[in-house]
Amino acid sequence: MAEVRRRKGEDEPLEDTAISGSDAANKRNSAADSSDHVDSEEEKIPEEKFVDELAKNLPQGTDKTPEILDSALKDLPDRWKNWVIRGIFTWIMICGFALIIYGGPLALMITTLLVQVKCFQEIISIGYQVYRIHGLPWFRSLSWYFLLTSNYFFYGENLVDYFGVVINRVEYLKFLVTYHRFLSFALYIIGFVWFVLSLVKKYYIKQFSLFAWTHVSLLIVVTQSYLIIQNIFEGLIWFIVPVSMIVCNDVMAYVFGFFFGRTPLIKLSPKKTWEGFIGGGFATVLFGILFSYVLCNYQYFICPIQYSEELGRMTMSCVPSYLFTPQEYSLKLFGIGKTLNLYPFIWHSISLSLFSSIIGPFGGFFASGFKRAFKIKDFGDMIPGHGGIMDRFDCQFLMATFVNVYISSFIRTPSPAKLLTQIYNLKPDQQYQIYQSLKDNLGDMLT
Repeated sequence: MAEVRRRKGEDEPLEDTAISGSDAANKRNSAADSSDHVDSEEEKIPEEKFVDELAKNLPQGTDKTPEILDSALKDLPDRWKNWVIRGIFTWIMICGFALIIYGGPLALMITTLLVQVKCFQEIISIGYQVYRIHGLPWFRSLSWYFLLTSNYFFYGENLVDYFGVVINRVEYLKFLVTYHRFLSFALYIIGFVWFVLSLVKKYYIKQFSLFAWTHVSLLIVVTQSYLIIQNIFEGLIWFIVPVSMIVCNDVMAYVFGFFFGRTPLIKLSPKKTWEGFIGGGFATVLFGILFSYVLCNYQYFICPIQYSEELGRMTMSCVPSYLFTPQEYSLKLFGIGKTLNLYPFIWHSISLSLFSSIIGPFGGFFASGFKRAFKIKDFGDMIPGHGGIMDRFDCQFLMATFVNVYISSFIRTPSPAKLLTQIYNLKPDQQYQIYQSLKDNLGDMLT
């Protein structure tokens, strides 16, 4: 009996421990239920049915056709109808692009800004639809505030780089130049604090998800448009040729795929074929060489955009650099020698065309994967037969980054305007020291 009692006594603490453990777990669960950090059902990642509804709510450009065209093409099969509509609006966009180029650098920069805003709006709209938070206070305002703040920083950087000499001579603008980055950071911090104060207990996950969504959108859209503006300042040719290469590759890949496509290229985009990919690549390289040769003959396209203190405005006149001065190249094929006069820029255009035809399409594949994740065909319906603005510029942003990196790595030389801007920001004694050093060095060179 004592043995039984003893065993029973030994068992009792285990039973008590189990009970106390259960109570502790219940207490933890109870505490967790009352905690602010618990995710309610409404806070969880959207279910599949919400994604299905998203495809119905967002407008789709490839399904939208003007009534006049719709009635005129009603007898055509859907495949050919889409071909005609895409072709018409492709030519409309090419003509519009040519008019903007004719308008000059300022027109191109304004267009870049407008395209950036529209792309941002299309991406953010998907986030709003997915997380269904239309009623949350301030979030739309915050998204656009961060867009304005990031544009103030990046476009301010461009102004400081290219117009710093002029701006520094205006007293009230000198303050903005000197403390530009601090002011930009202060504006961002205001938005950050604003976001924290707008958090609602019930929607933490949704709000933080959209906060991340907004910042990724800014990284993709605003940063790339900043690089595009930098490319424009290097000379219009560094903007027009890469953009045209992407357009050519997109059009020719579609044409080759439409008529000859048999072999699927990638699962993310089932309509893309190897025939279209290869045919578009060859067409892009050939187009790049010919188009570059034509543009190299005009100062309007090859000269960097600089501010002239004498004229008091931006100028696009210069002595053509080595890249845009014909050079003799000796080629030997099958024992036959031949001398060619070519612009060195053409060799660079081959590099650009290879990137636009081999790597550029992956920007489109990335966008296709993004759209397939949310079961939508297009980012919007602004361009019939094509979709939204983002559908046309998904590859352009990737190309803009490559061109900027390519210029800074292989082309760009120190800019006197930028050096002067930095010198004007120095203290008078430091400026005098630089002056003396230059005077002594130049004096030695002259003697």
